[in-house]
Amino acid sequence: MTRKRILILLIVLIALGVLVYLQFRTWRTFDWNTFARVTSDINPYQIGAAVLIIYVTYLLRAFRWKVFLRPVCRAKLSRMIGPQFIGFAGLALLGRPGELIRPYLIAKKEDLTFSSQVAVWAVERIFDIGAFAVLMAIDVFVFAKAFDMPPAVTGKMQIAGGVLLLLVAGMAYGAYMVRRNSDGVATWLEQRLSHVSKKFARNICHKIRSFGEGLNTIHDRKAFIQLVVVSLAIWFLIALAYREVLHAYPLIQVAGERVSRIPLHKMNIPHVLLLMGASMVGSMLQLPAVGGGSQLATISVMSSPAIFNIPREQAVSAGMLLWLVTFVACIPVGLVLSHFEHVSLRKLTEESQLEEEKEETIES
Repeated sequence: MTRKRILILLIVLIALGVLVYLQFRTWRTFDWNTFARVTSDINPYQIGAAVLIIYVTYLLRAFRWKVFLRPVCRAKLSRMIGPQFIGFAGLALLGRPGELIRPYLIAKKEDLTFSSQVAVWAVERIFDIGAFAVLMAIDVFVFAKAFDMPPAVTGKMQIAGGVLLLLVAGMAYGAYMVRRNSDGVATWLEQRLSHVSKKFARNICHKIRSFGEGLNTIHDRKAFIQLVVVSLAIWFLIALAYREVLHAYPLIQVAGERVSRIPLHKMNIPHVLLLMGASMVGSMLQLPAVGGGSQLATISVMSSPAIFNIPREQAVSAGMLLWLVTFVACIPVGLVLSHFEHVSLRKLTEESQLEEEKEETIES
């Protein structure tokens, strides 16, 4: 493990430690008996349905990657499915180092360069962020009344939604400029950043050119429309999976506990999109295999008196289950597929990191 990764891990550990401590101070009266009762009363069929919906999103991700590869090869959909499950299983078990498993595995399968698939992965992230931003904006601007929250809270959410849209618009404009002239953008940035660090400037220059290569995979209007529709479908299905998990919880009444603003079993797509946004922000502070930030952020939003005001025991149970269904449920399938494809998650992670370091060495 490099010094950079050790430092990042330490920062994440410290941040999570502070969050856990703050939650502990706030929830000293947490009732574990109620937590156990709430968790044991969930509807297992709805949890199963949520897992199946999440599996469908991996199939859609496989199709999306196939669309990205059309200009360079006629990849089969069946060959794209394994890397999706294996890659996300690696991410869940090994943390951020496992993110490069998907592009590395696809590059090996289709005899493509690793850098080209990392570029595709970067473009995929833009489509994911853009699709979620569109759904979130529709949520906070069109369905604000469905939240039944104080105007001040709704107003802050709309401001956050507007900022998110502006960020996505800025990313889209930057991607458009890179696609038109990646060499020109890279050279312009390199000239200005070289005064700070020549090595850093060269790395940025190389990444921009690689990103431009990835954008060239969007070869026509039909492909762009397909990528937009599939990306929106992926995130809408994730929202449906959230809804199924929350609806699996029956109405509970805890003596002396506050009344929920919106009970879990009555939450719909507009509500769960807020939880998804919190989960995405919290996912920036994640530990391998155990998560942390995603669950804490989701639980905090659910239990906040100003937002959903869900009883703490139910919020903790639902937050943990949402993480298990949407993030961890891919692990069994990923491990089975990795066995059939005769690959090791840890070895794939190490090989992808070595490949990344090799390219950085070549750049410098």
